[in-house]
Formats: sequence, C-alpha cells, structure tokens
Amino acid sequence: MQEKAILVGLHTGTMPELDSNDETLDELEALLTTAGGTAVGRVLQNRAAPDPASFIGRGKAEEVRLLAEDADLVIFDSELSPPQSRVLEKMLGKPVVDRSGLILDIFAQRAKTAEGKLQVELAQYQYLLPRLAGLGASLSRLGGGIGTRGPGESKLETDRRHIRARIRAVETALERVKRQRLISRKRREKRGIPVVSIIGYTNAGKSSLFNALCKNDEVAAGNRLFETLDTTARRCQIGGGVVLTDTVGFIRKLPTHLIRAFRATLEELADADIILHVADGSNPGWREQCETCEQLITEFAAGVPVLTVYNKQDLGLSEDIPPENSAVAYTSAKTGGGLEALKSKITALLPQNVL
Repeated sequence: MQEKAILVGLHTGTMPELDSNDETLDELEALLTTAGGTAVGRVLQNRAAPDPASFIGRGKAEEVRLLAEDADLVIFDSELSPPQSRVLEKMLGKPVVDRSGLILDIFAQRAKTAEGKLQVELAQYQYLLPRLAGLGASLSRLGGGIGTRGPGESKLETDRRHIRARIRAVETALERVKRQRLISRKRREKRGIPVVSIIGYTNAGKSSLFNALCKNDEVAAGNRLFETLDTTARRCQIGGGVVLTDTVGFIRKLPTHLIRAFRATLEELADADIILHVADGSNPGWREQCETCEQLITEFAAGVPVLTVYNKQDLGLSEDIPPENSAVAYTSAKTGGGLEALKSKITALLPQNVL
C-alpha cells in the first residue's frame, strides 16, 4: 500500500539552497513516486527566511497539520535541522521526512553493488547520527516506510559510539574499494585505453545512452529518478576503443552526506579523458539542471574536456538549447538519432596518443 504524503516547500527568494517553487515541488513529488509513495497535497510557504524553530512558522504549520490529517507523513523540500524535525513532528502529529531523507531512502532501495551499498550506508549514518537524540517514535517505523529504510532498528538503537565505529568500518571498506579501483585504472592506463565518463541530471537518459553507445542493455534504464546508482564500466568501440562509465545522476539540493559518501566515485571523473554531460534537452528546466551538474564537474573534474549531450531529441528539444558544435551534440538514445555524430565528436576529443 502506497504511503500518502503532504509536500511542503519554502520560498524565500534569497536562499537557492532552500528555495522551493512549483518546479522543485514537482521534482519532490517525482522523488516520492520513485520511493513508492503518493502525494495527496502540497503547501508552498513564502517568507523572508526559515523559522529557526519550525522552518515554516507556526501558522503555516497549523495549516499543514489540518491538511495532513488523512496523510501518513509530511515531506519537506529542504534539509531540516534535527531540532526542526522534532518540533515539526510534535506540531504536525505526523512523521516528518526532509528532502535529504527521501533521497537517501531511494538510494537505500536502489543500491545493488557492495560498493554502492557501503556508500549509501555511510551517507545514512552520517545523516542519522545528529538525529539520534529525539528520534523516539520514528525508530519504531524503521524498515516500515518512506524515509525509514537502511541500517535498521537494531543498529540505530545502539549508542553513538557504536554508530561512529560503524562509520569508521564503512569508511575503511570504501578505502579498500578505492585502492582496487586505482589498480584497475592504472592497468587501463598501461594498456592505453581512454576513459569516457557519462554524468548528468537524474533521468536525463544517461543509462539509455550508455546502452546505445555500447550496444547492450545490461544497465537498467527507465523513466524514474535515480534509476542507476552503481557505477558501471564497459568497453565500447568508439574511435580505437574506450572504456565508457555510467555514474549516479545528480539532482538539485543533493544531500551533502551523499556527496561525501560518493566522493571517491566522483573523484574518478578527474581521471577521465572526456566527460559526457548528458542533459534532458526536452525539459524546460534544462538550464537549471545543467548548472547543478556543472558545479559538480567544476568541483571534481576541472580541466577535463566536456562534451554536452542534449538527449531526448525525439521528444523535441527546447528552443533555447545551444546549437550543435564540436562540444555540443543532440541525441535520442531511444531512437538512435545523433549517435554516429556523437561518436565522431568523442573520437575527435580523445588524446591522439591513445587512439
């Protein structure tokens, strides 16, 4: 049975990291659907700044409480501080999940590889540690609904010392994975195989493009947010042959805990010969989505050549999409349109000594 949720956003007009609007609430609803829930109402509060205690203010909180009488939980389109979450749960009489908790819930459902599970577990512990005090009734829901999947009740009932010990253990395990990845990368470099990394906003069609370029369907691709979490690498016949990697999608207000946990994976972008930045060219909000990805490219892979790929050409590209050139390509992973031109542009950008 799907859990019913009320979506709540705050618009200040001055705090991009917090600001919500109809578009971001649409995205929050898509996240909720991906997590297995359904939205039965939404509230967008306008105020100059978040209320320190209740985020949206007591008056608006009362409005949300009345609206949420028949809902199972309330989801906020920003990351709440632990005290704000506790105050809101008391005021609303419903479990409260913030955007970060919802995304972490989806990641907990989707991670399949050992590394992916470790990264998600680390992010969840880092998120939950400051929230252990006062979780109270929420602990009884662990494993029982949206925002509760992950480490589980038995682990969260232990004290902070044990939680920190588990964080250290997961970090150690991830370091071993990182060393193994480094060995694999050095082996590829010795063989002279260039690496092309695909990144982009979630649901831009990265995995579909990966499958189309490699002519396989091994990577799950679908019309859902965060369809792919685990990094996949395949040898593809582009130029003299490349290793193509598919990575986790990005999203606005990506939890800092996830960025930290996936840092080793993201740092691999700096070792790529080319980055394919895949964007949903049919989405009216493509510009904002591209900016989110460009910020992370700048942080983790400054100096790596970037080829921007506006995908979903079959759905009609937005009128203000930049024209095609050596660093911009139009494709449709679904129909195969533009793939040969994209391959030619990738080949042209590859370092000559590895072709």
